Amino acid sequence: MNKLKRTVIRKRVLLPLFAIVLVLVLFNARWLSLIYPIEYRDEIRAHASNYEVDPYLIASIIRVETNYQPSMESKKGALGLMQLMPDTATWAMEKAHLKDVTLDSVKHDVEPNIELGSWYINNLMQQFGGNEVAVIAAYNAGPGKVKNWIKNGQWDGTLEDAKDIPYGETRHYVQRVLYYYKQYTKLYDRF
Repeated sequence: MNKLKRTVIRKRVLLPLFAIVLVLVLFNARWLSLIYPIEYRDEIRAHASNYEVDPYLIASIIRVETNYQPSMESKKGALGLMQLMPDTATWAMEKAHLKDVTLDSVKHDVEPNIELGSWYINNLMQQFGGNEVAVIAAYNAGPGKVKNWIKNGQWDGTLEDAKDIPYGETRHYVQRVLYYYKQYTKLYDRF
């Protein structure tokens, strides 16, 4: 067999074999979990369960808000891992009767931040009748604004019409949170 024929045979055999191995490696859940990690799983799981909120939703919001970097403060003053605004955090602490949680702990500590954020998401779920898309929008823009958009017919609260969300930042936020939600639910069988 001449050298040219061996080269052609190698390419016909090795190239598809290499492609199969590459696909298996790249689309393996363990490999993809390095690209889409979920940190603070125990805290998210505990508070999601306590407040009856989807843990993947909490993880997706955290990913978009801070990429799991605690102690962050936004230019607008949002605090900690879940980027809660101080007024919202203070209101939520009073409503949830979380006496041991302070604004300082919400800003600097993972546990109280996730607890308060989970409580707040549960509250939004109640306000929006379980509509997760509207909840995500309200988490970003505020529930009053989202209620007005829906009431005034600017947006119907659905994913299909998310293009009608009046704020570009909120529209993009909803899309990003739902993107990570989809990735997490595909990658992780259970939380």
